[in-house]
Amino acid sequence: MGHLNADFGGAHMTGYGVGPVLEEFSEVARIAVLRGGGLGDLMYAFPAVSALKAAYPESGVTLLGTPIHAELLAQVESPVDETVILPFAEGVRPGAVDQEKLDEFFAAMRARNFDLAVQLHGGGRYSNPFLLRLGAQHTVGAGTPDAARLERTVPYVYYQHEPLRALEVAGYAGAPPVDLEARLRPRPEFERQLAVSLAGDTRKVLVIHPGATDPRRRWPAERFAAVARSAADDGFRVLVVGDQSERELAETVVELAVGRVPAGTGTARGSRFADDDAPQVASLAGKLSLGELAGLLAGCSVVVANDSGPRHVAQALGTPTVGIFWAGNAMHAAPLGRSLHRIHLGWATHCPVCGIDITQVGWTAPRCRHDVSSVEAVSADAVYEDVLQLTAMTPRPRGR
Repeated sequence: MGHLNADFGGAHMTGYGVGPVLEEFSEVARIAVLRGGGLGDLMYAFPAVSALKAAYPESGVTLLGTPIHAELLAQVESPVDETVILPFAEGVRPGAVDQEKLDEFFAAMRARNFDLAVQLHGGGRYSNPFLLRLGAQHTVGAGTPDAARLERTVPYVYYQHEPLRALEVAGYAGAPPVDLEARLRPRPEFERQLAVSLAGDTRKVLVIHPGATDPRRRWPAERFAAVARSAADDGFRVLVVGDQSERELAETVVELAVGRVPAGTGTARGSRFADDDAPQVASLAGKLSLGELAGLLAGCSVVVANDSGPRHVAQALGTPTVGIFWAGNAMHAAPLGRSLHRIHLGWATHCPVCGIDITQVGWTAPRCRHDVSSVEAVSADAVYEDVLQLTAMTPRPRGR
């Protein structure tokens, strides 16, 4: 086993940000940033991309990302100049690897003559060799003891806040922080669409996203429904969002919210509706483009969600959020402040089915096969209390 030693690559330290800020590289005009994954993963990388853009203002930043990244970035204003879709590659983008397409991708990237390539995609076991094949003049990124070394390598330790880890990597590239968290803005056309769709509606708008890629991060649908019922009872308009794969889950939340929540699931504030009442709760899951979703998230009053992409996007748009996190994931991804963002933690440490220690995660530990929620114990009452507190502040203008 190797050692987790920092590798400055012979550079001098010029200051401190999240970690050491090393001297800038000279004559950097083309920067490649490697970050696969989902929307949340992209949001983790944004502070580092902003730092790189500020340190090298004449450079063009190319994100090597995924289709969902490209779709969102085409519809918001961001520090990324261009998105190139990653090919399927082990440990970088899951899928059936086509060696010919992979070779074509690397040939095309080498032809661009990147001056700097930055790895923000995990511990580097697969992503560092991938980055090195780009042929960039300079390489920077994180690395576990078994990962290929880059010119400058930040030690990768699993339990670290992801945006801050990315900022530490950017510091090794000579880029001090300019933001600690992602910042986004929908393009004006989507803000206008939002203004039209909510025209004349003076109610506060609660957006709920009940999904998450990992089922263990999902709060039970009944708890989301309890929050939705209380919000509708208090005059909120409640909209449940998600992608096509989450339509059934979103519809379940709506059905439970407008009907009777099953006994024993816990209703927020004890709210009950008669069967013929019609609370203003509806599903938009699978009906919005990412630009439309960004417009809705930017203009709503508050978002309640698991540790998921839409919650991270809402935060980047400046919208108040109430997030439900497993404690280990909160170390990676929870918002840093509490003025606009509240978190509720699931403290599970062992799988209730097989007893495995679920805190031993990352590249060194296998995941057990059980999908039991690690956040089930979070109270609907507590979540809804934060909804009320966050929306008691001065109302935010829609479509800012």
